[in-house]
Amino acid sequence: MTGTLIVNNLAGLLIVSSLLVIGARQPKNSALFYALQSMILVLIFIALAFTMHAEELFLWSGTAFVTKVLLVPYIMYKALGKLQDPKADTPVIGLGLLILIAAVIIVLSYLVVDSVQLPMVAELKPALSVSLSHFFLGLLCIVSQRNILKQIFGYCLMENGAHLTLALMAYKAPELVEIGVATDAIFAVIIMSVMARKIYHTLKTLDVRQLTALKG
Repeated sequence: MTGTLIVNNLAGLLIVSSLLVIGARQPKNSALFYALQSMILVLIFIALAFTMHAEELFLWSGTAFVTKVLLVPYIMYKALGKLQDPKADTPVIGLGLLILIAAVIIVLSYLVVDSVQLPMVAELKPALSVSLSHFFLGLLCIVSQRNILKQIFGYCLMENGAHLTLALMAYKAPELVEIGVATDAIFAVIIMSVMARKIYHTLKTLDVRQLTALKG
């Protein structure tokens, strides 16, 4: 099995893990599925490092493992695990329709990427289309969920998609770029987690439908 085939197959697993993150009823389960997805992303970085002979990606994979596989899921699991609002766990759209929309997003992303001539990633177009669709799957998670915590995971999915695009298109970028991306994700998750806890303790709800009159 060639390196590009491994990367493309692992990218396909990212889509599966995204659906698990979105479809999980409990935010705790979403945190665990997100950790799994981030581990797949780390494996993609390692495979790309061998395929593209880019030693920088080995450093990327180490940073991504610490931040995305360990830190971010831990922050989400510990900071938000005690926040419970069963009424907010029901999504806006059903699982069947969600999967259908996700499939349309994936197909359209592939068609867009396939029509663009990119010699540097000619054999990695499936992975690149996954990175594009991943961004929109994160957006789908945000608009299809009523639970604030699940919407935070939507942001995390979008960030993973952007991260994969960067690895595919700029795999020779220095480690400082990766540190900047990872740090941005950590601080964004911390800020959103603090806001979610504040909303829950003030209004006793995680349902975005109830947030119609924010004051102060």
